[in-house]
Amino acid sequence: MKESLRHLLNPLHVFCRLKQCGIPSGPALRVCSYYERLYAQLL
Repeated sequence: MKESLRHLLNPLHVFCRLKQCGIPSGPALRVCSYYERLYAQLL
């Protein structure tokens, strides 16, 4: 379960899901760059 959660919360996975929702690359990349910093601190 831990690995599944880690995969779902991976910044690249989040970026792909944002793109699938129709968000343009620029804004999705900005959101994920902030999220990646948070993700790194939590792990």
